[in-house]
Amino acid sequence: MAVITLPASADNAMPGKGVTVQPLKGPLAEETFQTRIVMRALADLGYDVKPVKESDYASAHLAVATEAGAFLTTHWTPLHNDFYASNGGDAKLVRSGALIANNLQGYLIDRKTAEQYRITNIAQLRDPAVAKLFDTDGDGKADLAGCAAGWGCEKVIEHQLTAYKLRDTITHKQGAYSELMADVITRYKEGKPILYYTWTPYWVSGTLVPNTDVVWLEVPFSSQPGVNAGKSTKLPNGKDYGFEVNTQHILASKAFVTAHPDAGKLFEVMTIDVNDINMQNMWMSIGLTSSADIDRHVTAWIKVNRKVYDGWLAQAQAAANP
Repeated sequence: MAVITLPASADNAMPGKGVTVQPLKGPLAEETFQTRIVMRALADLGYDVKPVKESDYASAHLAVATEAGAFLTTHWTPLHNDFYASNGGDAKLVRSGALIANNLQGYLIDRKTAEQYRITNIAQLRDPAVAKLFDTDGDGKADLAGCAAGWGCEKVIEHQLTAYKLRDTITHKQGAYSELMADVITRYKEGKPILYYTWTPYWVSGTLVPNTDVVWLEVPFSSQPGVNAGKSTKLPNGKDYGFEVNTQHILASKAFVTAHPDAGKLFEVMTIDVNDINMQNMWMSIGLTSSADIDRHVTAWIKVNRKVYDGWLAQAQAAANP
């Protein structure tokens, strides 16, 4: 393994010494892993990293913009573009680099029902007879296990239910997402039809594997709300699942990265493979969810990726002393 030579000066090696940093995190426990990798890197640069504060995404974006928090590791583009724009955009915020790329989102149903009834597009659920297949509460309408309020994805789903004329046949079920998915997985194991929204990276797609257990539904046409209105959601392969491929960025206060260019460079160069996130999320799904478990996962990931990790630190240290 190549050895990376760090600057000789202790001040150069620890440019964050004496600076306190407040990290932020969204409501999902599965976001803790990547957040702690960033926290660990900042600590290795000398920063005093406070325990993470958890909030909904709208509040987290506001906190970064107002400097109540230094960074959020799970800013999705383009999903969170409205949050970005409404909190000052480029004047107050920075989202350089790409922490996690190739994040898919969309609607899925079980493969058995898809093949039996030849369902490939969510617009087919306009037919009450088709929608009734996914009724879980006896009201005759399909029940979509959807997106919690405040995440951003719920706005897209609500917009699309109207755009695709599905209001009369689909009910968007919202609440604790983990509980909704537990019900979905139970129904699947019982051999019943399922309809749900999800995204990658997330452990659900390791339990209900797309193209094996479940299939993505296409949408009849691209339709998004807010600042993303009019943008195509078609994938390079021509499929349209209703959501653009997203990238997760580290969202930071512009004032913070201007004052601390080493942190800004770190946020810019950090990348984590989506498959690594999926694997760690799978460990959490089988019960390895304690703080000690996640810290152990972070330590193991850094050990395996030591050359890359040390490269991030070296680039950050160089940025602190141009």
